[in-house]
Parts: sequence; C-alpha cells; structure tokens
Amino acid sequence: MARERPEPIFNAPWPALLAAASILVPTAFLMKADEPTILSLALVPKDFWAGHWTGVVTMMFVHGGWLHAFMNSAFAIAFGAPVARLLGTGARGGAVFWLFYLACGIVSGLGYAMLHPEGAGPVVGASGAVSGLMGAAARTMDGRGGLGPMFGPQVLSMGLGWLVVNLVMAVAGGLLTGGGAGVAWEAHLIGFAAGVVLIGPFTAWGEPADPAPRDPH
Repeated sequence: MARERPEPIFNAPWPALLAAASILVPTAFLMKADEPTILSLALVPKDFWAGHWTGVVTMMFVHGGWLHAFMNSAFAIAFGAPVARLLGTGARGGAVFWLFYLACGIVSGLGYAMLHPEGAGPVVGASGAVSGLMGAAARTMDGRGGLGPMFGPQVLSMGLGWLVVNLVMAVAGGLLTGGGAGVAWEAHLIGFAAGVVLIGPFTAWGEPADPAPRDPH
C-alpha cells in the first residue's frame, strides 16, 4: 500500500501570509519609535470623536511588543488561511480578503470607541481584525470549507470560548496593571462578531468557486 505524502507544514495562502507580514514588518520599524509617533498611530477614542479618525486603521499596524505581534501574526495565518481559500487566492480574492480584514479591524475599533467615548488610553494592535478572521474561519468549519451558517455549532462554540478567554484577559489585565491600562477585550469580541456577519457579503464578492468535476460516465 502506497504511503500518502504529508502536506507541507507551511502552506498558508499568500493573503494570510501577507496579513502576518503586515503585523511583523511594521513592528520591526516601530520598535524604537518615540511615544508621540506611537500615539499618532494608535486609536485614542476621545481623540477619534474629536476628528482624528485615522487611528481605527493605523492602530492595526502598531503593536505593544514582539510577543503581541507574534501572537497576532500566528492567529492571522491560522485563521486567515481558510478565509483566504474561501475568498480565492488570485488577485481578486486577495483584494477581497484584505478589504475584509481591514473592515473587521475598523468595525472593532469603532465599536470600542463607541463603548469608551471619553477613553484617553491608546489602543494598538490588529487583534480586532484577527478576531474577524477567527469568526469567518468558524463559518468555514461549519461549511466544510464553504460558507456555513451564521449560528453554526463551530461559530457558537468558538464564540463562547473567545468570550471566556477575553473575560479572563479583562480581569487579568486590570490586576496586572493595578487598574490602569488593560486589554481592549471588547474590540476582540466585536471583531469576532463582525467577521461572522461580514464574511457573507464578502464571499459573494470573492472569486467564484471552481465547479465540481462531472462524472464522465
């Protein structure tokens, strides 16, 4: 009996790899940036409502350190891979993937700013966008590679698990900082919900799936 050839360990589609690179490369350039530069790129809810709107986008390319960046990039590859395959790995599919990724990040930032309109603490990281990939990936799991139901078992179980993880982070973040700066856990949950909802219309804009092969007999 012939042995099956193992799949390559590193075979993620290029849109998912590009998402990870968009996290790691800016981190390398910004590691020695001064505080005013970081603040100008972060999302500060109070400043956002005063008209500084770019933070909901630029925050995705700024991270609090290598650990933060590596974790987000690893999740971007893991959950971005099935989403990229769903949307297509050609030029059109890659463009739709990136619009989806940015949309999830922007929605998560907007949601956080709405919940904390007077917040003066800077928020950085692509966690909201990556959480959107997680929500979309859950629908692909229910759909066995295609688009599954919005309230499928994988969506509900992963959503519940992500809720628990973020509630723990919310408590631990406050304890570790003595009640100061913590984790923007609400943005993570909003990003997950955005991914679950938005992947529907974005799938319609992606590359059409290859037709199933016909039986010649």
